[in-house]
Amino acid sequence: MKSRSVFAWCMDHPIGTVLLTFALVLLGVLAFPRLSVAPLPEADFPTIQVNARLPGASAETMASAVATPLEVALSSVPGITEMTSSSALGSVEITLQFVLEKDIDSAAQEVQAALNQAAGRLPDMPNLPTWRKVNPADSPILIIGVTSETLSRTEISDLAETVLARQMTQINGVGEVFIGGQQKPAIRIQAKPEVLAAAGLTLADIRAAVQRASVNLPKGALFGDNRVSTLAVNDQIFSADEYANLIVSYNDGAPVYLRDVASVKLGAENDFVQIWPNGESGVALIIRRQPGANIVATADAIRAALPQLTAALPADVKVEVFNDRTRTIRSSLAEVELTLAIAIVLVIAVMAAFLRQWSATLIVSAVLGVSLVGTCAFMYLAGFSLNNLTLVAIVIAVGFIVDDAIVVIENIHRHLEAGESKRVAALKGAEEIGFTVVSISVSLVAAFIPLLFMGGIIGKLFLEFSLTATAAILISVVVCLTLAPTLASLFMDKAPAHDPNKPGFFDRLVTRYDKVLSWALDHQKTMLVVFLLTVAGSVASFIAIPKGFFPLQDTGFVIGITQAASDIPYEDMIAKHKQMEEILKNDPDITGFNHAVGGNNSTGSGRVWVVLSDPDDRDASASEIIDRLRPQFAQIPGFQVFLRAAQDINLGAGPGRAQYSYVLKALSSDELATWTQALTAKLRQNPMFTDLSNDLQWDANIIRLELDRQEAARLGFAAAELDQALYDAFGQRQINEYQTETNQYNVILELDPEQRGTAESLNYFHLRSPTTGEMVPLLAFAKVLPATNGPVVIAHNGMQPAANLSFNLAAGVALGDAVKALEQAREELQMPASVSGSFQGAAQAFQDSLATQPLLIFTALLAVYIILGVLYESFVHPLTILSTLPSAAIGAILLLWAWQLDFSIMALIGIILLIGIVKKNGILMVDFALQAQREQGLSAKDAIHQACLVRFRPIMMTTLAAILGAVPLMMGFGTGAELRVPLGVAVVGGLAFSQVLTLLTTPVVFLALDKAFLQKK
Repeated sequence: MKSRSVFAWCMDHPIGTVLLTFALVLLGVLAFPRLSVAPLPEADFPTIQVNARLPGASAETMASAVATPLEVALSSVPGITEMTSSSALGSVEITLQFVLEKDIDSAAQEVQAALNQAAGRLPDMPNLPTWRKVNPADSPILIIGVTSETLSRTEISDLAETVLARQMTQINGVGEVFIGGQQKPAIRIQAKPEVLAAAGLTLADIRAAVQRASVNLPKGALFGDNRVSTLAVNDQIFSADEYANLIVSYNDGAPVYLRDVASVKLGAENDFVQIWPNGESGVALIIRRQPGANIVATADAIRAALPQLTAALPADVKVEVFNDRTRTIRSSLAEVELTLAIAIVLVIAVMAAFLRQWSATLIVSAVLGVSLVGTCAFMYLAGFSLNNLTLVAIVIAVGFIVDDAIVVIENIHRHLEAGESKRVAALKGAEEIGFTVVSISVSLVAAFIPLLFMGGIIGKLFLEFSLTATAAILISVVVCLTLAPTLASLFMDKAPAHDPNKPGFFDRLVTRYDKVLSWALDHQKTMLVVFLLTVAGSVASFIAIPKGFFPLQDTGFVIGITQAASDIPYEDMIAKHKQMEEILKNDPDITGFNHAVGGNNSTGSGRVWVVLSDPDDRDASASEIIDRLRPQFAQIPGFQVFLRAAQDINLGAGPGRAQYSYVLKALSSDELATWTQALTAKLRQNPMFTDLSNDLQWDANIIRLELDRQEAARLGFAAAELDQALYDAFGQRQINEYQTETNQYNVILELDPEQRGTAESLNYFHLRSPTTGEMVPLLAFAKVLPATNGPVVIAHNGMQPAANLSFNLAAGVALGDAVKALEQAREELQMPASVSGSFQGAAQAFQDSLATQPLLIFTALLAVYIILGVLYESFVHPLTILSTLPSAAIGAILLLWAWQLDFSIMALIGIILLIGIVKKNGILMVDFALQAQREQGLSAKDAIHQACLVRFRPIMMTTLAAILGAVPLMMGFGTGAELRVPLGVAVVGGLAFSQVLTLLTTPVVFLALDKAFLQKK
């Protein structure tokens, strides 16, 4: 009677089986070029940045009058996990980070509603607060330099905004186009206080005259019988000359023109900001993506639009892509694809060496190809991208897929050696091994279950990794049990004649293994002690190995912050940046750089962006380049440069000075400053930390005026008049604007440049008394106090005063050790309970992951145990199978130590993979031993002995295939190798070490558990 099994049906319908397989391959071939490309799976926290500007307002005013009302209103938005703000001279930036599940569009609507609610409590501002869907901690995807040899910076800035930036923001995926070094055109009215006083005028008079003289309001239309005519008036003023000719007042019947009391010129909206793309004066377009947008697709869309956009610019304007983040992304993916190709070649070579049959080797190769291509179809349907983690999953899956195919083909090969026909050998081989293959694969998938349910950013990152590997495994099971037996029944050659008198290498290896195995079975107590030692060793080594987070990547891009004294003159800061520029020019591994001064409306801070050559073209890593630049920058007096290598994984809510961040919060700014400086000084004594700094800047030079309220009241003045007068004089106050068809430009009121930088100009200030109408010297009711220090930037975290400590790690230092050292430093300082501290960004995610690592490993073990228990209908046999794992853990951790790697998230994933891979040896042994006991009536000892010898070849083949599949990952060549190496090292070390021990300890554990629980008679 014809068998009704699936195997038999496939053999009876080879054309149908091949066509169904072809359909799967066709789906994968069509899907592959349509897969999006990214460095990592999309796992961005929904993040929104709110910006508010009030030119001239101090950091204290911005924090109390703007940041606090906004924070109170925004705190009602649900789903916020982190709210930070930074208040500086004239500006506030508030960054809101939401839970992963939050829809960013709905979050934006709620943020806008909160801003509308807060509007009534804000001071009079030129513009309402704005928001953008962008994470300032994310590295720019593109930096584009715009320079010209003939145009001024204001002209370049205007063209960059109107022609380039506005169009780029409309491209799908673009979150923000920031114009670095922008000097937007503006008309500047620079008044002379002594001339104003002589003319009986004040700055308020100029402000009122300008606001009245230039407006752009509706005028209406004439609706006649024959036509409709629109009314137009020359009510706007567009040039500095027209403003200069404005009549401010009359003095004894003679007009007083604006030009008589002030200089009027076309200048820049902000004179104290500048950027140098590759050392040339110009502007830079710093483009960031929206959270969740595909980096490569967004960058490609911008590049595709550039030719059309630049065609509208004057011929001498040069637009050059300074840094393209996708450069290293594409290179990294190409390296992973090469790694995949090498793994496939190595694995096929192993099969050919063991099977010594081209037909068998080609069948396994066909199974491998079909499974990998079919996985691409799944990835496309699931909406996954082609990224470093999904490609690594496919590389690792090569070993899994080949394992299944080897087990099936080797069993068929064994029947052919026994003299069976092709069809009979294929049918018997598939039926005998089918349950084993399913057991191996299902239990392997079970190891991924905890990864599928991991929470937070790590879980989202590894969801695609887990599902891709799971899909590859499940597809390979189906293909191995359908296509492989079908092809074997048609094409697999009979085994070559074997002369028992001339044993080959493998026969001699089995004979030697038989002798060692017999000794182990005769010395079970000794082997059990060895097993227990491996269990204890695995736990001890896991506790002892230094812990880390994600390995630092070398993306070929370095970003940094520069810092000098907050009151440094603008020209002196430029001179220091030029010294830094010379250092960058002379470094052989730097291909481009971009630096700017004037960040946060302070002349004492700046930014720097550095592009490195491709990793394959240099010997030093990004971290090593930073290390060699650090002492050179230290030679610049009064100047600090904080650099960090840009990463694909950015978990913080703001741009830090270094890779890791620790935040201190207190209710009192004075208490916060005291303990922040104490902790910073303490940590600087520890060589583990480099580039250590905090963002407390209390060296701003503050000139305070003391208002005599009684004298002011007698003269008819209040505090408001004093503030308004100072704002008019020193706040670069935007008193009006004029609109063109393409842009809006501000009219700015200030003092003459020679006087706006000195407090002595207050001696010439006069205000008109509201009660008498007479001119009164400002210093008649206010006095200038001695200069004091004050904050340059005021930071809040969770609506409390906060300070961020940023640090990098010295070479060879694990993040876990640094975290312990920092917490120990806090304890030694005995900080009060009123000062709280917590890690932020990557360091916080590390702490969270460290707490869940043991639970994650235990859950993976439990999931595998449950699946195996269900498959074998036994509580005992899964324990035998899982006994293979302790030796794998020791091997993985020992090789990580030998490679001088810490136990990172990637190494943890390697351990999880080992749980699925290594237990295959136990399944092959136990499955055959149970079958031998049932069908041949063998004792437990004889059955497991025979199982070990019969399964020795497939165990060796599958283990070698898995090791060689991971070796290219371990060798770590090319861009992006930092992420791949720990995983490859863990897998290779675990497999190699466990292979030696489990071939001897697993049979002994099988007998011990059989004796303890199963032999009841």
